[in-house]
Amino acid sequence: MHLLNDPWLPFRTREGATVYRPPSEVADPEIVDLALPRADFQGAAYQFLIGLLQTALPPKEHGDWLDRFIEPPDVDELEAAFAPFASAFELDGDGPRFMQDLDPLDDVKEATVSGLLIDAPGANGIKNNTDFFVKRGRVEAMCEDCAALALFTMQINAPAGGAGIRVGLRGGGPLTTLVLPESADAGLWSRLWLNVVTPQVLTRPGQSWQAPRVDDDSLFLWMAPTRVSDKKGTEVLPEGMHPLHPYWSMPRRFRLLFEEEACRCDICGREATRIARRLRAKKQGANYDGPWLHPLTPYRRDPKKPNEPPLSTKGQPGGLGYQHWSNLVLHDADTSGALPALAVQDYISRKVWAVDEERRAGEEVTALLKHARLWACGYDMDNMKPRGWYSVEMPLVSVPPTQQEQLRAWVQRFTDLARQVAWMVRTQVKNAWFENPADAKGDMSHLDLAFYDATRGAFFDALYGFQETLTETGETPCLPPEVSERWYRTLKREGMALFEEQALSGALEAADLKRATAARRQLQGFLAGRSKGSKAIRQFAETGGFSLVAEPAVTEESVS
Repeated sequence: MHLLNDPWLPFRTREGATVYRPPSEVADPEIVDLALPRADFQGAAYQFLIGLLQTALPPKEHGDWLDRFIEPPDVDELEAAFAPFASAFELDGDGPRFMQDLDPLDDVKEATVSGLLIDAPGANGIKNNTDFFVKRGRVEAMCEDCAALALFTMQINAPAGGAGIRVGLRGGGPLTTLVLPESADAGLWSRLWLNVVTPQVLTRPGQSWQAPRVDDDSLFLWMAPTRVSDKKGTEVLPEGMHPLHPYWSMPRRFRLLFEEEACRCDICGREATRIARRLRAKKQGANYDGPWLHPLTPYRRDPKKPNEPPLSTKGQPGGLGYQHWSNLVLHDADTSGALPALAVQDYISRKVWAVDEERRAGEEVTALLKHARLWACGYDMDNMKPRGWYSVEMPLVSVPPTQQEQLRAWVQRFTDLARQVAWMVRTQVKNAWFENPADAKGDMSHLDLAFYDATRGAFFDALYGFQETLTETGETPCLPPEVSERWYRTLKREGMALFEEQALSGALEAADLKRATAARRQLQGFLAGRSKGSKAIRQFAETGGFSLVAEPAVTEESVS
């Protein structure tokens, strides 16, 4: 199968149909999204196509990027752009195979193809009969299409796997953050092209940009013998690789084994005439080291240790919420250490304002959407064990570059207050539940998650308020008091509602009305800013320019 020429990717059309087409069909305006059978495949397929466009059609500068955003190429143009890279995208055959070892690996024992799935039980789980929740035998046969996506998904997300089994370029189970159009009707081309950047953005210190070539093994490792990492000094470092290599990283050594057999694929459910049941895998693949930065992944550095490589942001228990928004969007290397994905930084810091400059200069171009979406997805891994897959979309606002520090400060102020209130609600629920809350064991994080979920919409409403203020005002903008007060009132209301719901929800024999009443009184005092421990509440109101006094009662006259 050829991954550039064959119709192997499932696309969703404007009519809601699923059609299988080659990658060049992303230029068809009737194609609006991908339609993969697994959530991790969906995220990986987006990254495959973005990497393909970035490699075959890199925009020289932002003007070139804008031209293609406004007037996308047609399918024939994309086919022509992909053609020079054809020999790197054969999935099978006697020559180089896409993301597979050039060596046939005849000296290793065959394994089941389900080993390509990150959530499949490992060998020890099967041997020790501990695959209680993720069962063995769910996937025994894959069609070529699903095998290709499983292979790519494993290579770009490769988690820890034991001695000699290499981890992915951005660490095991990294988060991916992409920019998406606000409109659900936007074509797939715009969804992908918003995440393509210029060579200048991609090129790191110590690297030099060269026009991509199919035979360049610093770009496509599988086009040459494996860089075996069985001894020191064999690490794969950024300065020795093409700036585009992060899109095509290949830490694992695999060879897929295909059979001519009519069979139903265990992943997509379609009938296939050629399937993969087995593969060969070998240790000591590419050992990535050094300060790698993947363009689609957020990172964090320690401001106190500027010489240490940044660490990629990973999925965590509890998922992703607005409390993580700032670190995923706003660059802050010197204080919090947040390094958003290069594609996200490029959108909010360059693309939006480059378009605005074109318009101010009299060019008749449509303003790039200020209200885009941020899609964050990835596995939450416990070493080599997946605990879950997260996929969430959040608003992505942009403000003038000179106002980004102010936006970060306002967002930090709002999320800090939310954390304080969430902590107090959890504390008082424990006080209501237990006679000795300090000795109480168990995970209470579900209370925080419920609180953040209840206040999510209000936060993003406030975010749009920030954007409006910072875009329209001068050098020293002031946050409107009504935005701050609305946020405080929301946190107070939802915090009390969550407490009322949870305080007496435990076992009836443990319920204690006196204890619950005392806890409720403490929470009310904190939220009203009256207790000794509610300094954060009082400071927020003072800097926000509003009063903590009770909201005025609603009367018939005020309603009329």
